Amino acid sequence: MTIRPLLLGTAALVLLAVPAMTQQKTIKIGFISTFSGPVAAIGNDMRNAFELGLDHVGRKLGGLPVEVIYEDDGFKPDVGLQKTQKLVQSDKVDFMVGYIWSNVMLASLKTLVDSKTMTVITNAGASQLAGDQCSPYVFSTSFQNDQVPAAIGTYMNGKGVKSVFLIAPNYTAGKDMITGFKTTFKGQILGEELPAWPGQLDFSAELSKARAAKPDAIFAFYPGGPGIQFVTQYAQSGLKGQIPLYTAFTIDDLSLPRLKDLAVGDPSALFWVSDMANDANKKFVADFRAKYKTTPSFYAADTYDSVALLNSAVTAVKGDLTNKEGMRKEMEKANFKSVRGNFKFGNNHIPIQNFYLENAEKDADGSYSLHTVSLIVKDDQDKFHDQCPMK
Repeated sequence: MTIRPLLLGTAALVLLAVPAMTQQKTIKIGFISTFSGPVAAIGNDMRNAFELGLDHVGRKLGGLPVEVIYEDDGFKPDVGLQKTQKLVQSDKVDFMVGYIWSNVMLASLKTLVDSKTMTVITNAGASQLAGDQCSPYVFSTSFQNDQVPAAIGTYMNGKGVKSVFLIAPNYTAGKDMITGFKTTFKGQILGEELPAWPGQLDFSAELSKARAAKPDAIFAFYPGGPGIQFVTQYAQSGLKGQIPLYTAFTIDDLSLPRLKDLAVGDPSALFWVSDMANDANKKFVADFRAKYKTTPSFYAADTYDSVALLNSAVTAVKGDLTNKEGMRKEMEKANFKSVRGNFKFGNNHIPIQNFYLENAEKDADGSYSLHTVSLIVKDDQDKFHDQCPMK
């Protein structure tokens, strides 16, 4: 008779202990980016920003401790898919974050969606993700690829540019960039080149064709190390000062310290610049510079915002990570302080946001930095959102 109450008492203690044990769960996050090769600087910048974001929330999301597993996609879609499958199926992560390259992200998208893994993409902006392959489980803290070149096209119209020669790498994002540019630019396209990607670092043939076409301007998209090569060869060819260069994602806070004067005077567009005056951005930039001794790039800004977005979701469901519907609804509110200022998500989970003209300048101390010049487009929504079945 004394054993039964004792057993019942023990069971009650176990039941009472369950909520406390649940609250001690460690949130596991998989992070895919490129940490090796000629574009490793981008992946490292993203990782640094994610780590700083975690520092700013006490290394916890919704009060729960965090473990991050970083994986290198090797700049290859098949490797990115393998690493995604490992993180989702073997490591059983609660969230996925990252992805620089549109082709790597698209290769991994089915695995993410089929597993219903809550995902925040912090750079890759493939049109398919914004359109018919949108998912309730996938959000972006960056952009849709077409938006930045479309903003540049709008700016060039205002500058009276009547003709242009287009150059971009032959992969998903490069094609999106040219498509996006054409949606707004009203002048004549005198030629377009799509060099091999990755691998080609000699652009002399493409620049020679541009010179021969005699356009009013050149528009180019080349991210990472290849972008440094492109801008350098553009200047060395003698085209700088003859045919103006407009770019997207080519001159940034990672490439500018190497390009220096070569980048000055070549306009570009972006949704975020390090000199934006909101409080969240001031803290982010100051703390990033203090910790890493360099200025964060837009890749870092995208990624830093992902931490706050995830924190809002986990907090809303009180740490119940099985409540994916609750997390989705909270994330759709974009209820956090973004480094870009106010923005909201479209029905396809792509930000509706401003795009600004930015210029590289040499500062008084001899360093180089990007500066916001003017607003080009306000509250811009990507043109693929109406193809997304989510309403």
